[in-house]
Amino acid sequence: MSIKRTFAALAALSVVPLAVVAAQPAAQAASSKFCTGGSYTVLGTTGTKDRFRGTVAAPAGRFTVQGKYTRFTIDPATFALYDYAFTGAPNTGDMTGGRAVGIYAGKVPDHRGLTLTSAISLELRDEDMVISRTGPGGLSMKIQAKDCAQGGIFQMEPARGDGTATRIVHTLADTTFYYDNPNFRARLGQYLGSGCTSVAGPAGPACVRVTPRVTIANDTAPRLVLRDSAQVATRVPSPECGPDFTNTLGLTETKDHCGGVSIWDVASGGRMGMVTGEDATEVANPPTTCTTDCQAENQVRGELAVLGFPSPVPAESRLTPRTAS
Repeated sequence: MSIKRTFAALAALSVVPLAVVAAQPAAQAASSKFCTGGSYTVLGTTGTKDRFRGTVAAPAGRFTVQGKYTRFTIDPATFALYDYAFTGAPNTGDMTGGRAVGIYAGKVPDHRGLTLTSAISLELRDEDMVISRTGPGGLSMKIQAKDCAQGGIFQMEPARGDGTATRIVHTLADTTFYYDNPNFRARLGQYLGSGCTSVAGPAGPACVRVTPRVTIANDTAPRLVLRDSAQVATRVPSPECGPDFTNTLGLTETKDHCGGVSIWDVASGGRMGMVTGEDATEVANPPTTCTTDCQAENQVRGELAVLGFPSPVPAESRLTPRTAS
Protein backbone atom coordinates (compact mmCIF):
# COMPACT_ATOMS: atom_id res chain seq x y z
CA MET A 1 0.00 0.00 0.00
CA SER A 2 1.32 3.47 -0.86
CA ILE A 3 2.50 5.95 1.75
CA LYS A 4 -0.25 8.44 0.91
CA ARG A 5 -3.06 5.84 1.01
CA THR A 6 -1.91 4.56 4.39
CA PHE A 7 -1.95 8.04 5.88
CA ALA A 8 -5.38 8.69 4.40
CA ALA A 9 -6.70 5.96 6.70
CA LEU A 10 -5.68 7.99 9.73
CA ALA A 11 -7.50 11.23 9.05
CA ALA A 12 -10.54 12.52 7.22
CA LEU A 13 -9.84 15.89 5.81
CA SER A 14 -12.39 18.65 5.99
CA VAL A 15 -15.07 20.69 7.68
CA VAL A 16 -18.79 21.14 8.05
CA PRO A 17 -19.11 24.80 9.09
CA LEU A 18 -22.45 24.40 10.91
CA ALA A 19 -20.81 22.20 13.53
CA VAL A 20 -17.93 24.50 14.43
CA VAL A 21 -18.07 25.74 18.03
CA ALA A 22 -16.99 29.27 18.93
CA ALA A 23 -13.91 30.19 21.00
CA GLN A 24 -11.46 28.11 19.01
CA PRO A 25 -8.25 29.26 17.34
CA ALA A 26 -8.17 29.23 13.57
CA ALA A 27 -7.20 25.86 12.12
CA GLN A 28 -7.31 24.26 8.71
CA ALA A 29 -8.02 20.82 7.32
CA ALA A 30 -5.15 18.79 5.94
CA SER A 31 -3.68 20.25 2.76
CA SER A 32 -0.70 19.67 0.51
CA LYS A 33 0.27 23.27 1.30
CA PHE A 34 1.12 22.12 4.79
CA CYS A 35 3.90 19.95 3.32
CA THR A 36 5.47 22.47 0.91
CA GLY A 37 9.21 21.86 0.82
CA GLY A 38 8.97 19.08 3.38
CA SER A 39 11.67 16.41 3.20
CA TYR A 40 13.47 14.17 5.67
CA THR A 41 17.16 13.48 5.99
CA VAL A 42 17.75 10.04 7.54
CA LEU A 43 21.06 8.21 7.99
CA GLY A 44 22.75 10.34 5.33
CA THR A 45 19.90 10.01 2.82
CA THR A 46 17.59 12.86 1.85
CA GLY A 47 14.12 12.60 0.33
CA THR A 48 13.86 14.26 -3.07
CA LYS A 49 11.53 14.04 -6.05
CA ASP A 50 13.57 11.02 -7.12
CA ARG A 51 12.51 8.39 -4.59
CA PHE A 52 15.09 6.57 -2.48
CA ARG A 53 14.07 3.03 -1.72
CA GLY A 54 16.55 0.53 -0.32
CA THR A 55 18.36 -0.69 2.78
CA VAL A 56 20.89 1.06 4.98
CA ALA A 57 23.09 -0.23 7.79
CA ALA A 58 21.72 0.23 11.29
CA PRO A 59 23.84 2.50 13.50
CA ALA A 60 24.89 1.50 17.00
CA GLY A 61 22.86 4.18 18.73
CA ARG A 62 19.94 6.53 18.26
CA PHE A 63 19.75 8.39 14.96
CA THR A 64 17.93 11.57 13.97
CA VAL A 65 15.14 11.95 11.45
CA GLN A 66 15.42 15.61 10.48
CA GLY A 67 12.75 17.35 8.46
CA LYS A 68 11.84 20.91 7.61
CA TYR A 69 8.76 20.88 9.85
CA THR A 70 9.27 17.92 12.22
CA ARG A 71 12.19 16.03 13.74
CA PHE A 72 12.69 13.08 16.08
CA THR A 73 15.16 10.35 16.98
CA ILE A 74 14.84 6.56 16.73
CA ASP A 75 16.46 3.77 18.76
CA PRO A 76 17.52 1.23 16.10
CA ALA A 77 17.21 -1.77 18.45
CA THR A 78 13.54 -1.16 19.30
CA PHE A 79 12.33 1.63 16.99
CA ALA A 80 11.32 3.55 20.08
CA LEU A 81 10.87 7.19 19.16
CA TYR A 82 12.20 10.10 21.23
CA ASP A 83 12.01 13.90 21.21
CA TYR A 84 9.34 14.36 18.54
CA ALA A 85 9.02 18.08 17.85
CA PHE A 86 7.73 20.64 15.39
CA THR A 87 10.57 22.87 14.22
CA GLY A 88 8.50 26.04 13.79
CA ALA A 89 9.50 26.49 10.13
CA PRO A 90 7.22 28.96 8.30
CA ASN A 91 4.13 27.41 6.74
CA THR A 92 0.48 28.40 6.24
CA GLY A 93 -0.46 25.51 8.54
CA ASP A 94 2.10 26.25 11.25
CA MET A 95 0.65 25.66 14.74
CA THR A 96 3.75 26.67 16.74
CA GLY A 97 3.91 30.43 16.30
CA GLY A 98 7.26 30.04 14.57
CA ARG A 99 9.08 28.35 17.44
CA ALA A 100 10.32 24.83 18.06
CA VAL A 101 7.77 22.94 20.19
CA GLY A 102 8.34 19.50 21.72
CA ILE A 103 5.37 17.12 21.51
CA TYR A 104 6.43 13.64 22.66
CA ALA A 105 9.40 12.89 24.89
CA GLY A 106 8.98 9.26 23.86
CA LYS A 107 6.83 6.64 22.15
CA VAL A 108 8.40 3.48 23.54
CA PRO A 109 7.32 -0.08 22.60
CA ASP A 110 7.97 -3.04 24.91
CA HIS A 111 9.12 -5.99 22.80
CA ARG A 112 9.48 -8.22 25.86
CA GLY A 113 13.10 -9.21 25.34
CA LEU A 114 13.19 -9.17 21.53
CA THR A 115 15.23 -6.69 19.52
CA LEU A 116 15.39 -5.60 15.90
CA THR A 117 18.45 -7.00 14.13
CA SER A 118 18.07 -6.69 10.35
CA ALA A 119 19.30 -3.95 8.05
CA ILE A 120 17.01 -0.93 7.99
CA SER A 121 14.58 -0.64 5.08
CA LEU A 122 14.08 3.00 4.11
CA GLU A 123 11.84 4.77 1.63
CA LEU A 124 11.97 8.54 1.14
CA ARG A 125 10.11 10.68 -1.35
CA ASP A 126 9.37 14.38 -0.91
CA GLU A 127 7.72 14.76 2.53
CA ASP A 128 7.07 11.01 3.01
CA MET A 129 9.15 8.48 4.92
CA VAL A 130 8.68 4.77 5.60
CA ILE A 131 11.31 3.09 7.75
CA SER A 132 11.20 -0.48 9.05
CA ARG A 133 13.30 -3.23 10.60
CA THR A 134 12.77 -6.84 11.65
CA GLY A 135 14.09 -9.19 14.30
CA PRO A 136 13.78 -12.77 15.55
CA GLY A 137 10.45 -14.29 16.50
CA GLY A 138 8.60 -12.52 13.72
CA LEU A 139 9.23 -9.12 15.31
CA SER A 140 8.91 -6.10 13.04
CA MET A 141 8.46 -2.37 13.44
CA LYS A 142 7.48 0.19 10.85
CA ILE A 143 7.34 3.96 11.24
CA GLN A 144 5.65 6.15 8.66
CA ALA A 145 5.96 9.91 8.85
CA LYS A 146 5.17 12.98 6.81
CA ASP A 147 7.25 16.14 7.10
CA CYS A 148 4.31 18.56 7.23
CA ALA A 149 3.18 21.39 9.48
CA GLN A 150 -0.07 19.54 10.31
CA GLY A 151 -2.38 16.72 9.22
CA GLY A 152 -2.14 12.94 9.69
CA ILE A 153 1.65 12.89 9.92
CA PHE A 154 2.86 9.91 11.97
CA GLN A 155 2.15 6.28 12.72
CA MET A 156 3.98 3.38 14.36
CA GLU A 157 3.15 -0.23 13.44
CA PRO A 158 4.38 -3.18 15.55
CA ALA A 159 4.03 -6.85 14.61
CA ARG A 160 5.00 -10.07 16.38
CA GLY A 161 5.25 -13.64 15.23
CA ASP A 162 3.21 -14.86 18.20
CA GLY A 163 0.38 -12.51 17.23
CA THR A 164 0.19 -10.84 20.64
CA ALA A 165 -0.11 -7.12 21.31
CA THR A 166 2.76 -4.71 21.88
CA ARG A 167 2.50 -2.23 24.74
CA ILE A 168 3.56 1.29 23.75
CA VAL A 169 4.01 4.08 26.31
CA HIS A 170 3.53 7.66 25.13
CA THR A 171 5.20 10.30 27.29
CA LEU A 172 4.56 13.92 26.38
CA ALA A 173 7.23 16.60 26.33
CA ASP A 174 7.36 18.73 29.47
CA THR A 175 5.30 21.61 28.07
CA THR A 176 2.57 19.53 26.40
CA PHE A 177 -0.42 17.98 28.13
CA TYR A 178 -3.53 15.87 27.57
CA TYR A 179 -6.96 17.37 28.19
CA ASP A 180 -10.61 16.42 27.89
CA ASN A 181 -11.80 18.67 25.05
CA PRO A 182 -14.73 20.69 26.43
CA ASN A 183 -16.06 21.45 22.93
CA PHE A 184 -16.81 17.73 22.59
CA ARG A 185 -18.22 17.54 26.13
CA ALA A 186 -20.64 20.33 25.26
CA ARG A 187 -22.08 18.33 22.34
CA LEU A 188 -21.80 14.88 23.90
CA GLY A 189 -24.32 12.37 22.55
CA GLN A 190 -25.41 14.56 19.63
CA TYR A 191 -25.16 13.41 16.02
CA LEU A 192 -23.28 15.84 13.78
CA GLY A 193 -22.20 15.94 10.15
CA SER A 194 -23.54 16.79 6.71
CA GLY A 195 -25.60 13.59 6.66
CA CYS A 196 -27.57 14.41 9.80
CA THR A 197 -31.15 15.59 9.68
CA SER A 198 -31.07 16.40 13.41
CA VAL A 199 -28.81 16.00 16.46
CA ALA A 200 -30.81 12.85 17.25
CA GLY A 201 -29.41 11.05 14.20
CA PRO A 202 -29.79 8.49 12.80
CA ALA A 203 -26.16 7.51 12.56
CA GLY A 204 -24.51 7.16 9.18
CA PRO A 205 -21.16 7.55 7.40
CA ALA A 206 -21.58 11.35 7.47
CA CYS A 207 -23.62 11.54 10.69
CA VAL A 208 -21.50 10.64 13.70
CA ARG A 209 -22.31 10.63 17.42
CA VAL A 210 -20.11 12.88 19.53
CA THR A 211 -18.08 11.04 22.17
CA PRO A 212 -15.43 12.37 24.60
CA ARG A 213 -12.21 13.48 22.92
CA VAL A 214 -8.78 13.62 24.58
CA THR A 215 -6.54 16.07 22.76
CA ILE A 216 -3.05 17.50 23.31
CA ALA A 217 -2.13 21.16 23.78
CA ASN A 218 0.82 23.36 24.67
CA ASP A 219 0.43 26.70 26.44
CA THR A 220 3.37 28.21 24.54
CA ALA A 221 1.71 27.42 21.18
CA PRO A 222 -2.01 28.39 21.38
CA ARG A 223 -2.80 27.11 17.86
CA LEU A 224 -1.41 23.64 18.54
CA VAL A 225 -3.87 20.75 18.65
CA LEU A 226 -3.29 17.05 18.10
CA ARG A 227 -4.37 13.66 19.37
CA ASP A 228 -3.30 10.03 19.52
CA SER A 229 -4.99 8.07 16.73
CA ALA A 230 -5.32 4.33 17.32
CA GLN A 231 -6.27 1.50 14.97
CA VAL A 232 -6.71 -1.95 16.54
CA ALA A 233 -5.23 -0.60 19.75
CA THR A 234 -6.63 -0.22 23.26
CA ARG A 235 -5.65 2.36 25.84
CA VAL A 236 -4.60 0.85 29.16
CA PRO A 237 -6.43 2.63 32.02
CA SER A 238 -4.42 4.39 34.74
CA PRO A 239 -6.91 4.43 37.64
CA GLU A 240 -4.80 6.89 39.65
CA CYS A 241 -5.10 9.55 36.96
CA GLY A 242 -7.70 12.03 35.89
CA PRO A 243 -10.57 13.95 37.44
CA ASP A 244 -13.77 11.95 37.58
CA PHE A 245 -15.54 13.41 34.54
CA THR A 246 -19.20 12.47 34.58
CA ASN A 247 -22.20 13.62 32.61
CA THR A 248 -25.85 12.85 32.02
CA LEU A 249 -24.97 9.93 29.76
CA GLY A 250 -22.92 8.29 32.51
CA LEU A 251 -19.74 8.37 30.42
CA THR A 252 -16.42 8.45 32.28
CA GLU A 253 -13.92 7.74 29.52
CA THR A 254 -11.21 10.15 30.65
CA LYS A 255 -11.22 9.71 34.41
CA ASP A 256 -8.35 7.18 34.16
CA HIS A 257 -6.17 9.09 31.66
CA CYS A 258 -2.99 10.80 32.89
CA GLY A 259 -2.02 14.33 31.93
CA GLY A 260 1.40 13.50 30.53
CA VAL A 261 1.39 9.76 29.78
CA SER A 262 -0.83 7.33 27.89
CA ILE A 263 -0.33 3.57 27.57
CA TRP A 264 -1.60 1.50 24.64
CA ASP A 265 -1.78 -2.20 23.80
CA VAL A 266 -1.47 -2.36 20.01
CA ALA A 267 -2.49 -5.50 18.14
CA SER A 268 0.09 -7.18 15.95
CA GLY A 269 -0.33 -5.34 12.66
CA GLY A 270 -2.28 -2.51 14.32
CA ARG A 271 -1.02 1.05 14.51
CA MET A 272 -0.65 4.05 16.77
CA GLY A 273 -0.79 7.31 14.87
CA MET A 274 -0.94 11.02 15.49
CA VAL A 275 -3.23 13.52 13.78
CA THR A 276 -2.96 17.29 14.09
CA GLY A 277 -4.90 20.43 13.22
CA GLU A 278 -8.56 20.07 12.25
CA ASP A 279 -8.05 16.33 11.79
CA ALA A 280 -7.64 16.18 15.58
CA THR A 281 -10.98 17.84 16.32
CA GLU A 282 -13.14 16.16 13.71
CA VAL A 283 -16.14 14.10 14.86
CA ALA A 284 -14.88 11.06 12.98
CA ASN A 285 -16.16 7.56 12.48
CA PRO A 286 -14.32 4.88 14.48
CA PRO A 287 -11.34 3.35 12.65
CA THR A 288 -11.89 0.07 10.86
CA THR A 289 -10.58 -3.14 12.41
CA CYS A 290 -7.75 -3.89 10.04
CA THR A 291 -4.22 -5.25 10.41
CA THR A 292 -3.27 -6.06 6.79
CA ASP A 293 -3.40 -3.90 3.63
CA CYS A 294 -5.72 -1.40 5.31
CA GLN A 295 -7.68 1.00 3.12
CA ALA A 296 -9.31 4.34 3.90
CA GLU A 297 -12.74 2.75 4.08
CA ASN A 298 -14.00 4.87 6.96
CA GLN A 299 -12.84 8.17 5.49
CA VAL A 300 -15.52 10.71 4.55
CA ARG A 301 -13.95 13.73 2.85
CA GLY A 302 -15.73 17.05 3.33
CA GLU A 303 -18.72 15.69 5.23
CA LEU A 304 -17.73 15.40 8.90
CA ALA A 305 -18.13 17.98 11.66
CA VAL A 306 -15.19 19.76 13.30
CA LEU A 307 -15.69 21.02 16.87
CA GLY A 308 -12.39 22.81 17.40
CA PHE A 309 -10.69 23.37 20.74
CA PRO A 310 -10.38 26.04 23.45
CA SER A 311 -7.28 28.16 23.88
CA PRO A 312 -6.15 28.52 26.53
CA VAL A 313 -7.36 25.16 27.81
CA PRO A 314 -9.40 25.58 31.02
CA ALA A 315 -7.78 24.19 34.14
CA GLU A 316 -10.76 21.94 34.83
CA SER A 317 -10.32 20.18 31.48
CA ARG A 318 -6.64 19.31 31.97
CA LEU A 319 -6.07 15.71 32.98
CA THR A 320 -4.23 15.24 36.26
CA PRO A 321 -1.99 14.02 37.76
CA ARG A 322 0.62 14.04 35.00
CA THR A 323 1.80 10.48 35.68
CA ALA A 324 0.72 7.49 37.73
CA SER A 325 2.99 5.64 40.12
